[in-house]
Amino acid sequence: MAGRGRVLSALELLERLVAFDTESSRSNIALIDFVAEYLDGWGVSFVRVPNAAGDKEALFATIGPSIDGGVVLSGHTDVVPVTGQNWTTDPFKLRIADGRAYGRGAVDMKGFDALALALVPEAVKADLARPIHILLSYDEETTCLGVADTIARFGVDLPRPGAVIVGEPTEMQVADAHKSIVTYHTTVHGHEAHSAKPMLGANAVMAAADLIAELNRIADAMVARGDASGRFDPPNTTVHVGTIQGGTARNILPKLCAFHWEFRGLPDLDMSEIPGLFEAACARVVRERLNRYGDYGRIETIEEVSVPGLAPEPGSAAEQLALRLSRHNRTISVPYATEAGRFQGAGIPTVVCGPGSIDQAHQPDEYITLDQLTRGEAFMQRLLADCRT
Repeated sequence: MAGRGRVLSALELLERLVAFDTESSRSNIALIDFVAEYLDGWGVSFVRVPNAAGDKEALFATIGPSIDGGVVLSGHTDVVPVTGQNWTTDPFKLRIADGRAYGRGAVDMKGFDALALALVPEAVKADLARPIHILLSYDEETTCLGVADTIARFGVDLPRPGAVIVGEPTEMQVADAHKSIVTYHTTVHGHEAHSAKPMLGANAVMAAADLIAELNRIADAMVARGDASGRFDPPNTTVHVGTIQGGTARNILPKLCAFHWEFRGLPDLDMSEIPGLFEAACARVVRERLNRYGDYGRIETIEEVSVPGLAPEPGSAAEQLALRLSRHNRTISVPYATEAGRFQGAGIPTVVCGPGSIDQAHQPDEYITLDQLTRGEAFMQRLLADCRT
């Protein structure tokens, strides 16, 4: 455990953080306990924000004056599973080799978390004119909802920040845009009968095939519409069906067919458009196929995850700050979803900027380069100087 008031380097903190197995299906509370003790040692005030089940927590810390207008350094504590991956060494024991730090979460994104925490000793001694906040969340890899309860408290019993920097790996470039992602599970309920007598039932598999064909048409329309900004790869909203399961035998009308599908929307997409088109297709399929011969079938769709996109806000406080600190003069977009859209949805200027490359995330032998950690440290030092003035 961290000694009270003991200075720990970013690499030492990363070693401690990686050692906690915080896969999204597990609790992150042991990690939060460690961070809380570390912050206590430096006299930093913080609040712990539990989830409804009480098995996970976010942590929001404030260094400097407890006023509005500060800067949030936001990072998640959960990681993706290692099951089935061929790791060279223990994924929860940091390994340094060839200018790299290997371990689950090293780049996504405990490296950024460690950099933010390593800044604490200097930050508490600085005469900050505006606060630096550290927000550590949970469930980013599954729902991006681990920040939601904390965001709801901004301007209520927590200071309302003026800018948020989400430290996902961008190689320290400033990302001001990413797509949304919304996932669904659709179940088609039919009615079993002998396949020789289709009029006595409803074929759930064939109805599902109609719906998937409609999703193909929607996907093609999104490709044709393209990306007016020219910033995304692929340059369009995407629609995808990932799994399908149904039926019991070749000669039985299938009673059930279920499939998982998603869309990843450009920031300017009306989030209700694709669900609306799909709903209209469901009404048609129920009427024309499932219930052609009687009141036999229905379709049920459950929205599983909805993560808002991040839309560009040229000239925002977050963009200007991050460009200044990173010493870049232009922004980029990223192909993955983050918690940034949740902050932006609450009216807080937000960008994504953190050390390492997303290409190493979720891989066996995940790593972050020591050079990227050094670049991240320089970014944090410049933030400290900026918040003094």
